[in-house]
Amino acid sequence: MTTALISNGGEGVLREHEAYFRFYEELNDFLPPDKLKRSFPYRFNGNPSIKDAIEAIGVPHPEVEMILVNGASVGFEYHLRNYDRVSVYPVFETIDVSPLLKIREKPLRRNAFVLDVHLGKLARMLRMLGFDALYRNDYKDREIIDLAVKEQRVVLTRDRRLLRVKVITHGYWVRSTDPETQAREALRRFDLSSQIKPFHRCMVCNGEIIAIEKSAVLNQLEPLTVRYYDEFYRCVDCNKIYWRGSHYQRMIDRIDRLKANS
Repeated sequence: MTTALISNGGEGVLREHEAYFRFYEELNDFLPPDKLKRSFPYRFNGNPSIKDAIEAIGVPHPEVEMILVNGASVGFEYHLRNYDRVSVYPVFETIDVSPLLKIREKPLRRNAFVLDVHLGKLARMLRMLGFDALYRNDYKDREIIDLAVKEQRVVLTRDRRLLRVKVITHGYWVRSTDPETQAREALRRFDLSSQIKPFHRCMVCNGEIIAIEKSAVLNQLEPLTVRYYDEFYRCVDCNKIYWRGSHYQRMIDRIDRLKANS
């Protein structure tokens, strides 16, 4: 479809073009019902970048891993042309497609995260599983963006708009509002199950946990704790002390559920 609009003076032509898009797998979560799992037309004027077109349709660019235009892999800087056929894919976890990727200098894969203010319980779960997960309940969007860029962290968020910020290249919109389901989403999305190392991170501050001698913390323990437990651990950042108390088995059961379902 091409429509030519000519001014009264007969000079200047504005053409409306048409490309065809199809989005695959979980990228359909961002689309209205009439565009789900099917090819649909996208009309445009001029020569917009494919990144702008994808986000105009409603899909945040950090969710995208590969774009094929007329069968060839392209980057976000590609400019749409009339009659282009575009296939847009999310991250591939079971197939190595790195030789085909054109949209990022580095793979969309780093096991360090920064989470927005809506995801405090998810942050604690990721830390329990041993993953580096920065979180504060007063983070501003600008702080999250800066941490993502400076420390090469993956942004986890419930706010789709945050993922549209140009400098964020690694991110994921968490679909669920249930913390355990959110954790399973993250494990699946970033293929983390084989990298789980429980209790290596402080659930309070995200610092690393190291083993310490019981004698070093005796004056900080309750009498019954001293009597019944001998193995202790400490966060190197906030100095919180951990041991395998009555809650330990419940946490192990939760970890086993998450691993089994992801």
